[in-house]
Amino acid sequence: MFPKHKLTHHAQHGSALIIGIFVLTVMFLVAASLIRIVGDADESVNMEVWGTRALFSANSGADAALAQLFPLSGSAATCSNVSSSWTPPSNAVGFHNCSVSISCNTASVGSVVQYRINSLAVCETGDCAGNSSSSTCLRVSRQVEVEARGN
Repeated sequence: MFPKHKLTHHAQHGSALIIGIFVLTVMFLVAASLIRIVGDADESVNMEVWGTRALFSANSGADAALAQLFPLSGSAATCSNVSSSWTPPSNAVGFHNCSVSISCNTASVGSVVQYRINSLAVCETGDCAGNSSSSTCLRVSRQVEVEARGN
């Protein structure tokens, strides 16, 4: 019913070329996907490290504010003793390029005074000077709020 044609060696030229191009295209797409995955993982690790630095900076700022609010000398606690910023020691590793802003508020209920300390840390790296849309800028902030009671 159908004539049988025997494929000659000459009629099969070029099929390996098409298969080769297809395999190269698939391999290129797989490699591009892997490169993107590795880049995303690297960016995620950077965000985690800088976020941890900002959190520890905010915690340290809150601790410093509590030490100013309730000094060891036993003098009366007042928010006017708390400075509005905290600067880490110059030899402290891990706090570089971080700034900490502190605020202190009071609320009185009867004879009990409650203090609320808010510590906001911003850590940045790269070209963040005035242009936060720069592709080399990484800016992370963390905020810690602490409440304490005094007389």
